[in-house]
Amino acid sequence: MTLSSFRLGIDTGGTYTDAVLLDPSGAVVSTAKALTSHHELTIGIRNAIDQLPGECLSQISLVSLSTTLATNAVVEGRGTPVCLLLAGYNTQQVDKAKLEQIVRGGHCALIPGGHDAGGSERESLDLECARQIVIDQRDKVAAFGISGVFGVRNSDHEVKLRNLVSSLTGKPVTCGHELASQLDAPRRALTVAFNASLIPYIDELIRAIKLILGERNIHAPLMMVKGDGSLISAETALARPVETILSGPAASVMGAAQLQPHQNAIIADMGGTTTDIAIITDGLPVISAKATVIGAWRPMVEAVRVFSLGLGGDSEVRFQGGVGLAIGPRRVVPMSLLVYRYPEVLGTLERQMNTTISPRSNRFAVALFAEASQRKSFSSEEATAWERLQEGPLDVEQLSQEDRPLTRALARLVRDGIAIYSGFTPTDAAHVLGKADHWSVRAAEIAAVTWAKQMRQIYGWGKFQEHDPEGPSAAVEEHMVHTICAALVSACLATDPGETHHAERERTARLFSDWISGKSAVDGGLFSLKLDAARSLVAVGAPAELYYPRVAQNFKVPLSVPQYSSVANAIGAVASSVIQRAQVTVTQPVQGIFRVFAPDGPVDFNDLEQALVKAGDLAGQIAHDKGQTAGASELRIDIQRDLDSVDDPDSASVVFFEGRVKATATGRPALTPGSGEAGLPNGTTGVKSRASQASDAG
Repeated sequence: MTLSSFRLGIDTGGTYTDAVLLDPSGAVVSTAKALTSHHELTIGIRNAIDQLPGECLSQISLVSLSTTLATNAVVEGRGTPVCLLLAGYNTQQVDKAKLEQIVRGGHCALIPGGHDAGGSERESLDLECARQIVIDQRDKVAAFGISGVFGVRNSDHEVKLRNLVSSLTGKPVTCGHELASQLDAPRRALTVAFNASLIPYIDELIRAIKLILGERNIHAPLMMVKGDGSLISAETALARPVETILSGPAASVMGAAQLQPHQNAIIADMGGTTTDIAIITDGLPVISAKATVIGAWRPMVEAVRVFSLGLGGDSEVRFQGGVGLAIGPRRVVPMSLLVYRYPEVLGTLERQMNTTISPRSNRFAVALFAEASQRKSFSSEEATAWERLQEGPLDVEQLSQEDRPLTRALARLVRDGIAIYSGFTPTDAAHVLGKADHWSVRAAEIAAVTWAKQMRQIYGWGKFQEHDPEGPSAAVEEHMVHTICAALVSACLATDPGETHHAERERTARLFSDWISGKSAVDGGLFSLKLDAARSLVAVGAPAELYYPRVAQNFKVPLSVPQYSSVANAIGAVASSVIQRAQVTVTQPVQGIFRVFAPDGPVDFNDLEQALVKAGDLAGQIAHDKGQTAGASELRIDIQRDLDSVDDPDSASVVFFEGRVKATATGRPALTPGSGEAGLPNGTTGVKSRASQASDAG
């Protein structure tokens, strides 16, 4: 090996932090896995890196990171408090985007302003109103987000508000036009809200990585995986963390393709918190902003088309009225992991199992992460709860008997994503059934028995034998397989979520999965239902081998669980290139006038071709600049035109409505000097999109 010849991939997930070393050919040299330490990310990252060969660490030319932290935060409803300044919006748009649910204790402020579809000012911007709101909110929130109606057609109001926030607060601030180029004001505001709320998570992660790299004298560029599978510099990721939503799933797709290329496959990545499913056709995943679905949300982010749901090894096993057994979407700390980390808890679990069962049995609280603005806003009880969490897990059952106000304060910390409860999980069930043994088997057995008692004594559900942990664990495994089958069907049906109502798709998926698994009352001889025989199922992630053999058997498709599948995300993190996209829109506001929406304002032309050429030049330059900022050493620019026009039968001419000129900049990530060039990944991602209408109302 030559100096600076290795690439280091790191994936920080909800449960594990993975690390992998690749040589210049892309071959795996070494892998490592450590528990993610949410209260102090450096611990898990350091533990993973320290398992790699020390002699290789000085020869690293590139460090790349994927993470599910952003995805998990969205799925679990977590995020830091933000203030949204919305120029020209109305209350109906705010309600449609459910922005009050996203700002997490922050504030949505409607500011007079905004533009029309032609980029002309609709109402003057009230900067004084904005000033008062910013002054009032600056000590209450972690970041600011700004979106203006038709801000993608004229960003003037957004830029003025950004300058105001920066001058008054110094806190992170992002604008809608920086994140998206499509119309649909409510979704763009939602995307801005997510971006602002995720900045502290990504900031903490980047700081942790840089600290550890510095400790180990690793002086290589640091990059992160975007949701479309491409790479961006850490600095770019910090400015636009919303683009790292689905970073982990995208990296798993790239990693699976690197480990075992497939032309037509369904790639399923199961981690501790989520199951993420992507479909590969003709060797390419589809890149889409419209079809990006994360839990109940559809942010305006270009990403690998991934169906993501809250189902993983650490998902809470719970009771749901009308259903009985349910799993997820909330992540909890598995009881086997809790005792593995804190052995002193085992005695308490033993006592809970042998005493009167309550809804709080199996329930401990563990600290996660609190941003500075969150800690400042703590009530006295919340501050006390946070301090006690720093000493170790809190027994919620005991705390509820001793101090009810403190128990309620603790619940608020959990609700806000600052702390996390423990509970019975599929990971625990796997330990009971002998399919896993890396944590405490005894704790898993106790948790299973206690959970079964809860179901029977509190909810009147379940007929498991007394003190038998295997019965409930087998039920959990069966439910996991069935739920995964339904998720796969739903993912296949969700190729265009805008065309199928979520509830309708879910009902159809359950029907199909019941049918496939033989649980349906419908006569199975009447129909034949199966997946495309040319499709293979590729399963990656730590729990993949536990459930997917039965899933593949149900669907009667070949299954591939590649070597190193448990660290596929980390491999995918360094098996990619830098890709940046830009779009410039051209419209015809009046006959014979063609308007180019340039970054510094609209520009009119009398000739369509001249307008399109100008749009191409602008888009190419924007994409090139974004590519350089994102960390590419050299770039290739591709320009595409997407025109909306119709033939006029009366004049035998073409009537032009709107055009979108798209530029894609692709390049190699910059490496440590003298390390040589990094190879591009096998294949590139395809782009599919649909024309937007000239309405920003959503």
